[in-house]
Amino acid sequence: MAEEDNVEIEPVIDEEEPSNYKPPPEKSLEDMISKDADDASLRKYKETLLGSSATGAIVLEPDNPNRVLVRKLVLLAENQPDMELDLTGDLSKLKDSSFTIKEGISYKIRIDFHVQREIVTGLKYIQRSFRKGLLVDKMTHMVGSYAPKEDIQSYTTPMEDAPSGLIARGHYTVKSFFTDDDGNEHLKWEWSFQIKKDWN
Repeated sequence: MAEEDNVEIEPVIDEEEPSNYKPPPEKSLEDMISKDADDASLRKYKETLLGSSATGAIVLEPDNPNRVLVRKLVLLAENQPDMELDLTGDLSKLKDSSFTIKEGISYKIRIDFHVQREIVTGLKYIQRSFRKGLLVDKMTHMVGSYAPKEDIQSYTTPMEDAPSGLIARGHYTVKSFFTDDDGNEHLKWEWSFQIKKDWN
C-alpha cells in the first residue's frame, strides 16, 4: 500500500472561536449617500464606490426582502470545466447530485450573488464537511462588504487541496452558510461530493 493510502481523516471539533469583534452600527444606504452631500469630491467618491446604487436603492426582486440573493456555487478545479450548483431553485435536491473530485487536486470555490436594497457588511461564507456523520473539515471565509448592484458580484476562496489516499475516498456531505456580521442568514444549503482516485 502506498504511503498516501495511510492518510487518516481526523474528526474536527466544531467550536466557534471567541471574538471580541463588534460590527459597526448599521447605516442605511440613504444615510450614507446624504451625509456630506455638500462635499463634491466626497460625493464623487461615493458614486465611484457605490456605482448606480449611489443614485437610489437597487431592487432586483421586489417580493424578496433579502439583501443578498445567492445565485450559484462554482467549483473551480485545475484543468477541469467549472462545476456549478444552481442555488436559485429547489435546494433540497442538491444533496442528490454530487460532484466528483479527483483526490489531491487543488480547487477553489466561487460564490456568485446579487446585493439589493442596502449595503451589506461583513459577509461570511461558512462550510462544514461531513463524512459518515462526522465533521471532518470546517472553513470560514470573510467575504467582505458590498453595495447593491445590478451586476452579479462574486467571492472566490483561496486555493485548497482535496484530501488523498484510500481512506479519504468516498462520499462527503457539505453544509454551507452565507451570513453576515449582523447574524443574518442569507442562504443555507446542503450539497455533496465524491472523492475518487480519478475524475471518472
